[in-house]
Amino acid sequence: MATSTAPAGQALIGISGWRYEPWRGLFYPPKLPQRQELAFASRMLPTIELNGSFYSLQHPESYQEWHDETPEDFVFSVKGPRYITHMRRLKEVRVPLANFFASGLLALGRKLGPLLWQFPPQMIFKPERFEAFFELLPRSTDEAALLAQEHDERLEGRSLLQAPVRRQLRHAVEIRHESFACAEFVALLRKHRIALVVADTAGRWPLMEDLTADFVYVRLHGDQELYASGYGDAALDDWARRIDAWRHGTQVPDARTASPRAAARRARRDVFCYFDNDVKVHAPYDAAHLAARLGVATGMGPDQQQFVPPPGLAGPRRRGPAFSRAPRPGA
Repeated sequence: MATSTAPAGQALIGISGWRYEPWRGLFYPPKLPQRQELAFASRMLPTIELNGSFYSLQHPESYQEWHDETPEDFVFSVKGPRYITHMRRLKEVRVPLANFFASGLLALGRKLGPLLWQFPPQMIFKPERFEAFFELLPRSTDEAALLAQEHDERLEGRSLLQAPVRRQLRHAVEIRHESFACAEFVALLRKHRIALVVADTAGRWPLMEDLTADFVYVRLHGDQELYASGYGDAALDDWARRIDAWRHGTQVPDARTASPRAAARRARRDVFCYFDNDVKVHAPYDAAHLAARLGVATGMGPDQQQFVPPPGLAGPRRRGPAFSRAPRPGA
């Protein structure tokens, strides 16, 4: 699917997390050791949203292992700690931010993609608080390493304070309260070049498609039942149409926006899309079906269930949209 012959932004379609018991024996081959699930998933899809970081600070050794177990062109997005977004609610979070950036995520190197900041449904839009938070966010790995040096005693002996590669950092914000559906919030995101997460939550929380950065971040939680329902052909066709427009730098005519002011036109935008409808094992299959519509490479081909990671965690590489429209479990 393509709307233009001009070069498009990168479109990466993947899943949120990878450790799910119901996936074993279905998406994951029978008897595949749990320790090899990331190696398998990362060779089926080009990106994964790392969400363990939301619940607790991880360790540098874990980030290094995740880096080493995945293909060279793989991308992780990393979810910011709920301690900052849900517990502190952005109050006095400089040291917690330093702890997060000291906890090891810089070990991902070139595989580090956008950082996701998700806010709870009860949190309303307070412009001054979000302005202060956005000012704190590092915009490069160098800035992140500098901020990491301000970590507290909890990170003593378990921190990473240097970035192995120098690169820019991207941030995305997911909101769940109607007070954010306003032009002021969109303008604030554009000022700081932070992406507004396009979140499909089965109608439970706001779905906004305002373009606010040089990339778009999409989270598909289920269009009928939150975290559980799969996406049918019509829904996947519609999301493919939207993503194709965004990666070519344009907006769809029927965009659901909160601001009357259109985003500045760009030659292209990168798009990161993650399926979070994991309860009934829809997520990886929906991701592959959407990727196929966009011509995005995956490893979901006829030999999917035959993959066994050999020594060194080498494995089949992503070939292209060979998955086509194979049936999904429970579809």
